Parts: sequence; structure tokens; C-alpha cells
Amino acid sequence: MNYYQIQTKFRDEIRPRFGVMRGREFLMKDAYSFHIDEADLVREYQNMRATYTRIFTRVGVEFRAVKADSGAIGGDRSEEFHVLANSGEDLLAVSDQSNYAANIEAAETRSLGTRAAASSEMREIVTPDQKSCEEVASFLGVPLKNVLKLLIYKDRRGFVFAVALRGDHTLNEVKLDKFLGSSAPAVRASDEDIKQVFQCEPGFLGPTNRSIPRVIADHAAAHLTDFICGANRTGYHLVGANWGRDAAEPETADLRNAIAGDPSPDGQGSLKLVRGIEVGHIFQLGQLYTNALKMTVLDADGREVTPEMGCYGIGVTRIVAAVIEQRNDDKGILWPDAIAPFRVLLCPIGTDKSAAAKAAAEKLYEDLLAAGVEVLLDDRGLRPGPMFADADLIGIPHRIVIGEKGLAQNQFEYKRRDAAAVEMIPATVDAVLERLQR
Repeated sequence: MNYYQIQTKFRDEIRPRFGVMRGREFLMKDAYSFHIDEADLVREYQNMRATYTRIFTRVGVEFRAVKADSGAIGGDRSEEFHVLANSGEDLLAVSDQSNYAANIEAAETRSLGTRAAASSEMREIVTPDQKSCEEVASFLGVPLKNVLKLLIYKDRRGFVFAVALRGDHTLNEVKLDKFLGSSAPAVRASDEDIKQVFQCEPGFLGPTNRSIPRVIADHAAAHLTDFICGANRTGYHLVGANWGRDAAEPETADLRNAIAGDPSPDGQGSLKLVRGIEVGHIFQLGQLYTNALKMTVLDADGREVTPEMGCYGIGVTRIVAAVIEQRNDDKGILWPDAIAPFRVLLCPIGTDKSAAAKAAAEKLYEDLLAAGVEVLLDDRGLRPGPMFADADLIGIPHRIVIGEKGLAQNQFEYKRRDAAAVEMIPATVDAVLERLQR
């Protein structure tokens, strides 16, 4: 691809889509490891974790390794590597005072300790048109966190149960399925199911209904005192309800998505939410697949053992898109040196009139190639304005301008793509190479 084709592609295809760039091709590096015991699996897992950390550090992006849900692949432990970007598909919870980081699916929330004693009597109020927690909180003029919501689910056997959450929290269904421990996920009951089982419109259910056979409450919901909930009668809610006195004590579990301001699970600081693009994932698979395949090997003593497995992947082409998502400005891309398509761009000025500028540019191009530097020569003969605009758009890290005026003073003009200042350096390849090392 020549310079004109590169410039056209970036101008017509990439620039209009800044913030949503995704590669059509997905190329991934996969690796698998097999181990005689768990200790050796953990050793190699940590080795691969450190390797991935070095790779993304060298690439030159801001990234985090986060605790993740292993999903369909399975295994006891996995971590994702995310390039941080506002346009990222994944929501991450990270501590503001430690290295704790987790995908929102795996971010833990902590039990809040002893619940306060009830301080008010339960009473019923009319809420004719208020079904959602937000509508009820607004109608009563109370914080949303004081309202309890009840979500009705059916397990794989068709049995109905309820999940209780604070009004300002959202259910994490990955956590719910893990708590239930079933290979078949629970499903939300339909409005018709709810009407048939509870003789009540959805939006008015509460845990005081003794006909609900099982209530599982998130830790924060189980910690509520004098809360507001549905009265199990269409058009009515209860205020001043309490666990133990008005509703049976529920099962408790970590069932919700973490939110900004939650205590960090490691006890250090609070959580903040950021977005990331997943570019790598590593797994400790254990014996999940080797057991399924009835795979055995002989250990050092000649005994048959089932080996442990690890799995490690990097999205090679996704890294390119993620770097552009994170490293750009209103002019174009800001390529880091390590993965830039070219490291240096040469911009000769006025070559149609100056043989000296043309010769100097061509010589510097050959000298940099001989020195092992990836260099691109813009030989289109454009005026400086359009040439520099294209240079900023493509985002090659280092730009050298060769012009007759500078050569008269034995100087090249140097500029880093991510810097505002322009520098004058001696017009020699050694001076250019020395400047590239800074």
C-alpha cells in the first residue's frame, strides 16, 4: 500500500468512525498449557500473566488486569486484560487505592454487617399508579435505596422464587446462576406467571407474601431496615417493613452489580467504574477438560494422573483498534512507537523546486532504513498544510521536515506526534537516531 492509499483509507474509512473503530478481521493468539499438578499450573499462569503485562506495557497503553467470570470456557480462575477507553464494551470496577480490579460480572460486593433494629410500624399506603421503585420513591419523597424490589424467577425445575434487591441496585444474573449452582440458568417469570401465582399485578410484590417459597436477598437488601416494598395487593405498597418481623429472614448472597462508591472488596478504598476493551484473557482450567476427555499422563513415579490445564489468549487485531480508541485526539491517531505502522515520517518541502531538499530526504530515508528504522517518505509533493494534516491523521510517532531553508542552516525540523513543540536538530542521520531514543 503506497502513501496515497494509506492516506485515503484513513481519511475515508477511519476518521469518520473515531470512537467506534472495530476490525472486520479478528486474529487471536491462543496458547494452552498442561501440568502434572495444580502448583505447576499456578506457576505457569503467573508466568503468562507477567508476560501479558510486559506486552501491554511495551505496547504503550493504559490497561488493567481484572478478575473475570470464566463464562462458558469454565475453570476456577480467570483474568481479563483491558485497554481503558470510554468507548469500551465492558464495564470494570477498580479500586481508587489499590490494584483491585474486576469485570462488573465478577466484581464482588461485601456484606454490610449487623442490621439495625426496626424503628417503625409497618403500614399500608395507596399507590395506584406507582409500580417501579423509581416511581414509588418519587411519590413518597424518599431515597431510592430505601425501596426494596422483588424479582420473580423460575429455576430449571419450574419452581418459583424471588430475588430481593435495593431499589438503586441491579441484579447480576451471572452471580445468581453461580449461587444457584445449576447448569441451566434461572429465567424471569412472565407477568402472566406472576398474576397467576400471586394474584397480584407485577410491581406490587413484597417479601411479606408468605406464599413465596424462597426469597434470596442481596447483602445490601438484607441489610435494610424500615424499608418500602409491595403490599402484594395491586395499587398498594408497605412502608416500615422489616425482615424477621414482617417478612421471613431471607437467604443472603452477593447478587448485584457493584456501583461507584462501594467499598473495595480488598478493604482498600472505594470502587470506581471505568470502561475497557478486552484484549487478552487467561484461564486456570484445572481438570475440567482433561477429566471430560479421560486424559491421563504418567508422573515422575510412573503413576497415572489427570493433568491440569491453562488457556491464554490475546486479540492481536483488537489491540490495534483498542490503541486507536484510547490514543487519539481531534487531529487523528497517536500511535505508540512499539506498534506504529511506521516509526518516522519524512516530509520534504518544495521538492519540485529544490533538488537539495529532495536529495536530502531520499538520503535520510535510505540511511534510516539501513539503521533498521521503519520510515515512510511522503513524496506526493503536497504543500506543508495538507501534508502535516495527513501526518497528524495517520499518527506516525515522529515527523522530520526537510526544507531548503533548514538545510541552509544544516538543520531538520523534528516533531513528536504527541507534543506541541517543534525542535530544530542537526541535519544528520545520527542526530535523528539520537533524538528517537529520548
